[in-house]
Amino acid sequence: MMRKPRQYGRVHIGATATAAALAVLALPGCTAASDGAGAPAAPTAGTSAPPPTPQGTGEAAPTPTPTPSYPLSTAPRTIPAVREHEPARGPGWKPAPAARVVVAQKDEAALADEGRLLAGELRMGYAQSAAPRPGDVELALGAEDSGSPESYTLTVKDGRVRIAGPDEAGVFYGTRTLKQAVRTAGSAPEGTVRDGPAKPQRGLNLDIARKHFTPDWIEDRLREMADMKLNQLGLHFSDDQAFRIQSDTHPEIVSTPHLTKVQVRDITALAARLHITVVPEIDSPGHLGAVLRAHPGLQLRDVQGNPVKGAVDISDPAAAKLIDELLREYLPLFPGGAWHLGADEYQALVVRNPEASFPQLARAAQQRYGPTARVQDLATGWLDDRADTVRPSGKALKAWNDGFFAGGVAVPAKDLQVEYWTGKEIGARPPLDYLSAGRKVVNLNDEYLYYVLGEPNQFTYPTGRRIYEQWTPLVLRGTTAVPARYAGQILGARLAVWCDLSGAQTQAQVAAGIRLPLAALSQKVWDSRPPQLTWPAFSALADRLR
Repeated sequence: MMRKPRQYGRVHIGATATAAALAVLALPGCTAASDGAGAPAAPTAGTSAPPPTPQGTGEAAPTPTPTPSYPLSTAPRTIPAVREHEPARGPGWKPAPAARVVVAQKDEAALADEGRLLAGELRMGYAQSAAPRPGDVELALGAEDSGSPESYTLTVKDGRVRIAGPDEAGVFYGTRTLKQAVRTAGSAPEGTVRDGPAKPQRGLNLDIARKHFTPDWIEDRLREMADMKLNQLGLHFSDDQAFRIQSDTHPEIVSTPHLTKVQVRDITALAARLHITVVPEIDSPGHLGAVLRAHPGLQLRDVQGNPVKGAVDISDPAAAKLIDELLREYLPLFPGGAWHLGADEYQALVVRNPEASFPQLARAAQQRYGPTARVQDLATGWLDDRADTVRPSGKALKAWNDGFFAGGVAVPAKDLQVEYWTGKEIGARPPLDYLSAGRKVVNLNDEYLYYVLGEPNQFTYPTGRRIYEQWTPLVLRGTTAVPARYAGQILGARLAVWCDLSGAQTQAQVAAGIRLPLAALSQKVWDSRPPQLTWPAFSALADRLR
């Protein structure tokens, strides 16, 4: 179970900036060295005072060397914005030729990747097992209970930077803040940042089945996501149009072009270094057209013998055997901690009377669950069986919300996370049905977070502004938020790219189209409070950070 995220409500960055401005007005002459109450103020710039005459000498005292005067610092400009910044007076920090990124000996194994990456990005040296010097950046792991998961503290003081967190991800996110601060202002401000995410799941969902995306393109998205502190990439790689990853157990189902296993390992290795979990999805029992082209005997047929697009016959044990073979093959290929089972839009359940249309499914349901069972119970059993196949891996299990049915004999496994995308499908239930039952839910609201190529079926491309100004993780369906008391059950959100009309945009156009929506999402899942920047200011900041 995830630990409850730490609350960061003591000092809002907007209030910090206001306090800083007031402090500057009230204390124009404070120096870095004279920060205490009652300390003398330095003369105002542009004025001078006669030096005192030492008693009894008749000679003027030497003119003292001027001391730099620093206003209170303001929070670094980053996306997402830092949640708390404690201002201070001082010059801040900027990379210097002799400066290094330093990792203590006890943390070498854990933080070497983070240290080397930051050193390369800021064009600094890298040192292990060395004491930090003036100008250095020190990375360190704190005690496990020193903060919530993925949190960090970044301190700029005495010409040095120290980034510490309870886990590697938190330290990594601190390095992202430092990188962005240098990118936007040339330096990191004096003071202390205390930061951490509101939601544990934050990311992008990518349909690589309908449209092939190259490994380089996917890796570029991973780097962009990491800088915005996003931590999850969903890969939907099997659908009616294509099956896009090499298979050794069933090579006959694989489409051209596709990702090789070597390429997938490279992608997942980069993702791991960037603290991003890759969540694979083999959608079933629908959206299996590519598999069925090689195995037509497994296709579902209605009472009149007509084939049903993309759907396997879940009453046929051979269909379950094939899908389980694929699941077991791909489990080691994706070492991350989550797996998506799909379960959406099974076409046997979108007709008026499934039992009459598919008598073989009705019979199988009754044989397994008793005389009152329906086709939906057999579909629930299919989902639970696939969950049983994956569960020994220890991965968190996910399924689309329209794969969960009410009022049945069979019940979906309680550990399945609901990936809520729509309330428009036949039989789809409102979010409160899942939340009130205690389910954990992830937000993929198709009203705001669906980027569907070609904009079919009344979809329009989402805009960053609309997400930034109108959407929150509580808005799971349409434009209406669920009650705030359910916030703890909403694990986060992903922006979803679906390639229904794959030729409608090039890879470059997709990257450009999702850039601002993804930035807006990153802000809203990192901090549950209303953003402080206006959309024009946020958009300009995003452009500067490109």
